Amino acid sequence: MFTGIIEDVGRIERVELGGGSARLVVATRLASGELVEIALGASVAVMGACLTVTRHERGRLAFDVSRETLARTTLGGLKVGARVHLERALRLGDRLDGHLVQGHVDAVGRLVDRVRVGDGWELGYELPAALMPQVVEKGSITLDGVSLTVARLVERRVTIAVVPHTAAHTVLSETEVGAGVNVETDVLGKYVQRVLSLRGESAGGIDLAFLKEHGF
Repeated sequence: MFTGIIEDVGRIERVELGGGSARLVVATRLASGELVEIALGASVAVMGACLTVTRHERGRLAFDVSRETLARTTLGGLKVGARVHLERALRLGDRLDGHLVQGHVDAVGRLVDRVRVGDGWELGYELPAALMPQVVEKGSITLDGVSLTVARLVERRVTIAVVPHTAAHTVLSETEVGAGVNVETDVLGKYVQRVLSLRGESAGGIDLAFLKEHGF
């Protein structure tokens, strides 16, 4: 589990493709020894996808990426030099500053609008229709591993308000319009949708009022 609070923005140093899988080598402060020692086999979220550390040396971490992960995320399109969000797994008892994030990317969305608002940004994303019943206005969503709040929700479009601190410590505001983004909806919404589906009810009308009415 993760929180969606980015610990470092690393840089892709090497991409090795072969046999339908890949290996990513990422330069990061998290492996410098100055902040933390990361063990082999540890879980790290890379752009929101939970990956396992398969090799580490001072200043670098290596991850093997499966065919499944390449198919369901944007990781397969990463190039050398690309900057990526990194977060270590949550420890039991840690402060939860974002929200509970599994590191299991549900689908790839697309950035469709980027507008400067004061010192921050408003970013508009188009999400796959299948995810929309799990998204609630003013609720939590994870985009490229960052815990964010849904500012506005209209049909398949989700608007996020990015404050200056988040813009400075992530690459969200640097993403080009049209680029893909890894999306993970709030796990609470998934369970609500699942319960309703088993009861034969539609989850399309879920909002904050609905959740309160049903005891969430």
